[in-house]
Amino acid sequence: MGTLVFMDSITHEILIWKHIQTERVDDYKYLLVELLNLGYTILSVTIDGKRGVNSVFKDYPVQMCHFHQKRIIQRYITLHPKLEASQELKKIMTRLKYSDENRFTKALDIWYIKYKSFLDEITIHPDSQKSSYTHKKLVAAYRSIRNNLPYLFTYKNYKKLNLSNTTNLIEGGVFSPLKILIKIHRGLSKSLKLKIVDDYLVSYKKKE
Repeated sequence: MGTLVFMDSITHEILIWKHIQTERVDDYKYLLVELLNLGYTILSVTIDGKRGVNSVFKDYPVQMCHFHQKRIIQRYITLHPKLEASQELKKIMTRLKYSDENRFTKALDIWYIKYKSFLDEITIHPDSQKSSYTHKKLVAAYRSIRNNLPYLFTYKNYKKLNLSNTTNLIEGGVFSPLKILIKIHRGLSKSLKLKIVDDYLVSYKKKE
C-alpha cells in the first residue's frame, strides 16, 4: 500500500493524491485527468523513472529525476564497480549534472562503441541451454540511460520553465517526514494509517 502524490514544484503545494496498492501507469493517468478537470495548467513534469509514466505526460516537457537515474545505475553496476566498462559508465554518470544533452550523448555513444562487443557477449547455461547476456546488469544499466536520455536534459532545454532535475522537493520535504510519522504509528490499522496520511497531506497543503 502506498500513496501517489502530485506536487507543484513552484508553489510547493500538494495538488492531489491517491492511495494505491501498487504503482501503476493507470494511476498516473487517473490523477492527471483529475488535475486537468480541476482546472490546473501543467507546464512540465518531473518523474522518478517508473516505466511507462513518461508516455502519460507525452503532451508536456518531461524531466527524469537525476537522483533516481543515478540510483538505477548504481543498483545495476554497484557503488564500486569492478569491470572497466562499468567504471567508465559510472564516470559518465558523475558528469550528468555538469553536461548538456549533446556532450552527454556523445560520451555515451563513444562508450558504447568501445564496449559494444563486450556488451554483446552471450553465456549459454548448460542446464537449460538458454542464453543470456554475460554482463546483463551492465547492459540493463546502459539501456536505462539510453531509454531515459530524451528526458535527462529537459530542464536545460526548457530553461524558462525553471524545471527541477530531481524529485527531491517531494521526496525529502513531504515523504521523509511522512515515513517517520507512519513509523511512529506502525501499530495502527491500515485505515487509521491512511487517515494519518490524508490529514498530513491536507495540513501540508494548507501550510504551504
